Amino acid sequence: MKYSRIIAGTMTWGKWGKQLATKDMISLMNHCIDHNITTFDHADIYGDYTNEEDFGKALKESEIKREDIQLISKCGIQFYVKERSNRVKHYDYSKDYIVSSVERSLKMLQTDHLDMLLLHRPSPLINPSEIAEAIDKLRNDGKISQFGVSNFSPSQIQLLEREIQVEANQVEFSLSSNTVMYDGTLDDCITFDRLAMSWSPLGGYFKETSKANTRIKKVLADFTKKYNATEDQLLLAWILKHPSKIHPVVGTSTPKRLKMAMEAVSIEMDVQDWFILLEANEGHEVA
Repeated sequence: MKYSRIIAGTMTWGKWGKQLATKDMISLMNHCIDHNITTFDHADIYGDYTNEEDFGKALKESEIKREDIQLISKCGIQFYVKERSNRVKHYDYSKDYIVSSVERSLKMLQTDHLDMLLLHRPSPLINPSEIAEAIDKLRNDGKISQFGVSNFSPSQIQLLEREIQVEANQVEFSLSSNTVMYDGTLDDCITFDRLAMSWSPLGGYFKETSKANTRIKKVLADFTKKYNATEDQLLLAWILKHPSKIHPVVGTSTPKRLKMAMEAVSIEMDVQDWFILLEANEGHEVA
């Protein structure tokens, strides 16, 4: 796979977070590239449909070569914004909408293609043949290179694969949110050689106070010394050890934390330490 092992998630770079100025966004993009983070994850909805435009302006004004980076974006979610006449939050996976959404993303990002397009969330109204028509057109027109999904179950992917190959699945996966290890989702990625990506790879560890996080913190107090690493690096190392070869989508816009995230790739966590952290989260030993 051509994607960097750590992926820079851009959701908080704009209106939904730091609201980075163009020069600051350019600086952050270059910082990522300097530390071998070359893949940038977007979605049309981020920043109320404004993030891609902000990133595209920064990319245009930077000296970054398009061939040196990979751009991932998602489509399908429709919600309330003043620019759209939606009456209810919903998903739109009609051929016309998928094609028009990608064309809008390309215009906003000021690029001629996406390295990968993801369907953002599964819809009960998904029509595999219609999606296949849209993806085939986008591929034939050179507007996307690869196609995948986000937050899809194995059975939902199987439905799509009646008509079209699914090359990736981006799902929530962390020590504290690890259902995809047990429900077949990551097994499916391994079995069919899909690119596995994890959003929210640190889970709720730094956001929530819970008995599980208290137990995890106690374990990490020893492990930070053993591995000479920070808590967030060890939480990343925990998911990186999974055989699905997960690519964490790191949502921070703090340069130091992005650099530390990439350094976590080199941490080889001991098998028993991996299970000690799992036990700390679950509150009991494995069966």
